[in-house]
Amino acid sequence: MRIIGILTLFACIACKSEPEPIVFGKDACHACKMMMTDHKFGAELVTKKGKVYKFDDLNCMLNYYNSGKEKVEDFEYVLVIDYTQPEKLIDAKNAFYLKSEAIRSPMASEVAAFEQYNNLKSFKKEWSAIEMSWGEVVSQFK
Repeated sequence: MRIIGILTLFACIACKSEPEPIVFGKDACHACKMMMTDHKFGAELVTKKGKVYKFDDLNCMLNYYNSGKEKVEDFEYVLVIDYTQPEKLIDAKNAFYLKSEAIRSPMASEVAAFEQYNNLKSFKKEWSAIEMSWGEVVSQFK
């Protein structure tokens, strides 16, 4: 009985789903296979079973997210990088977004994510950008 308990414990630990830091210059985008190099852009999906998918741009992530290859409800984490805090992954569903032709993202999504609403205000004016919610961003890349 003791062995079964230990095996169950190891199985639970092995299935723990946690985000992983993106290693720029080493990690490749799951969708387009390009090396991830721009520290202000990136995204990550983590399933409840612990599978981690890394993306160099929001449109690569959303194309996979909307593809049906994984059920949306099976994602434990949906993360994007905060434009003002390079490399910092934040909750995509609670982030604030700007879209503008002036935003030069790796795969031309033209979208930047922000953790704090106040941080996007100056960029909105500078880029002549439009604000978008998570739902609008998801719909745009369907």
